[in-house]
Amino acid sequence: MGAVTSTALSELGIVTVDDDHTVVDRGWLVVDAGYITHIGEGEPPQDIISNVDEHLPLPGHVVMPGMVNAHTHLFQTLFRGLADDLALLDWLEQCIWPGAGHMDAATASAAAMVGLVENLRSGVTTVIDHQYIHPGADADQIDGAVAQAANALGVRMLLAHGWADRNYHPPLTSDGATVSRRLDTLAHVWDEHDLIQVENGPLIPWGCSDEAIQSSVDTARRLGLGTHIHCAETRIEVDMNISERGDRHVPWLHRLGVLGPDVQLAHAIWLDDHELDLIADADAVVVHCPVSNMYLASGVARVLDMRRRGITVALASDGPGSNNRQDMFEVMKSTVLLQKVHHLDAMALQPGEAIHMACRGGARAAGHSFPAGTLTVGAPADLVVIDLASVFCSPVHRLESAIVFNCTPDRVRHVMVAGEWRLRNGVVTGIDESHALREADTAARSLMQAAGLPSRLV
Repeated sequence: MGAVTSTALSELGIVTVDDDHTVVDRGWLVVDAGYITHIGEGEPPQDIISNVDEHLPLPGHVVMPGMVNAHTHLFQTLFRGLADDLALLDWLEQCIWPGAGHMDAATASAAAMVGLVENLRSGVTTVIDHQYIHPGADADQIDGAVAQAANALGVRMLLAHGWADRNYHPPLTSDGATVSRRLDTLAHVWDEHDLIQVENGPLIPWGCSDEAIQSSVDTARRLGLGTHIHCAETRIEVDMNISERGDRHVPWLHRLGVLGPDVQLAHAIWLDDHELDLIADADAVVVHCPVSNMYLASGVARVLDMRRRGITVALASDGPGSNNRQDMFEVMKSTVLLQKVHHLDAMALQPGEAIHMACRGGARAAGHSFPAGTLTVGAPADLVVIDLASVFCSPVHRLESAIVFNCTPDRVRHVMVAGEWRLRNGVVTGIDESHALREADTAARSLMQAAGLPSRLV
């Protein structure tokens, strides 16, 4: 058939996630050269259809922008279910640290590929991977291996180069000079790449010295990169910061000159009103991970208060080690339900608001401004086509409700990234998914044995 550069989708619902929250019950759109060029209601004009390379009528389907999983740790794909009943710090010490210290570039690549396919099948077109595993001789190669996996699959990735320079598992620590060197190298390697970007990723306040935080942020800003950090995930971590530094997390970051529109704060649960005001004033982004927060019993983020202050909130799964899934449909549903039950208010949050956070909020977290995260003329063609013709979804009275409350990844039929089909008719394009699964299984077996972690891999 030859290369396809233009595609028309018709006879399907359209959730645009535009500024007016437009939802089209039955419409059409055209993609050409990686961008959306036309969008409309009803039937597409005949001259449109006759001038595209392919035309896909999709009755019973809905199309929405690709979602952004704005905070995960792809290496944890190999750690699912190993520590289901532990709090955060115990989970790190008993599960993550012993295993992560034995990872190399090949293992990280195998984990990343399976984790990225999971994201793709869950309607995700952009992943922010907080990649803090740099042990042993392969330390300088692991980030590149993860980025190459995303490149091979054809999804967008913002690789946050994670690091800690103190109080952390020694094989996983790096000094400030090494962090700046790696950031500089990664920035130049991926500078001209369309789908892969990098940023600074200080891991956690208690694992990072003031000096290293400031030097890494200075390096990132010099290179035009953002910064991604865990913030106020648990009450005990906030108390640790107060005991050592005399400040809660956000005032500490503010005092160091870190807060800004180029910063993403992952979790941000244990915040007071002053901290919310500081985040709003700095125009920083909060990344909400509701499933992980429930899984680790970390707490409930003040999402409603954030939104009232105009804070951009993105959504994320967190790593598979503290969620077991990277399912953004589950994340959206949990976001809505957690706020409803926490506030005892059935109207606390609506499905459309969750979709907006997953798409527009996520695009902002990944460094993209409008019209990224939308289905509008001129927007990048990152889109997800969902089949609603199922006993689990039909009848559909409201498209946004069906997406958030009814859909699961198995309803995703097609995914396009930058105008290229990366999932077509439920089949991942470009890689052998079965081979990727076998590689990950082999890597997990070797890793668990090397680390001495209890495992019953089947």
